[in-house]
Amino acid sequence: MKRGRATSTTDLLPSERSLLEMIRTLGFGQIEFLRIRAGEPVLDPEPTILHALKFGVPRMSTAEAGSEFDLKSEAADLFEYTRDVDEGAIRTLVVRHGLPFSMEIELAGRAGQGSSGGSRG
Repeated sequence: MKRGRATSTTDLLPSERSLLEMIRTLGFGQIEFLRIRAGEPVLDPEPTILHALKFGVPRMSTAEAGSEFDLKSEAADLFEYTRDVDEGAIRTLVVRHGLPFSMEIELAGRAGQGSSGGSRG
């Protein structure tokens, strides 16, 4: 069953909310080896987190965990794409300013074909 485009945190599954919180907490860096099954992030085992730090730059703050808010287009695009993946693995999800920026994904078979979310190049 295909879910529509998420526009708010209230539209997210618990695993998607957890991934979004992981992205927002990371701020800058990469999430690696994140499995996708039936359109949903698999967080057990946890993906590898690579935190990018710049010295002499103020750290960004994020909204309180669990708060409800409208999704920025980058996050909505990420979930729109992953919801269309039957089976796959995000090799690298680049995070900038607490938002998904780009990703490399390994797709199994025909998974993810026909998604309208983001560029796959």
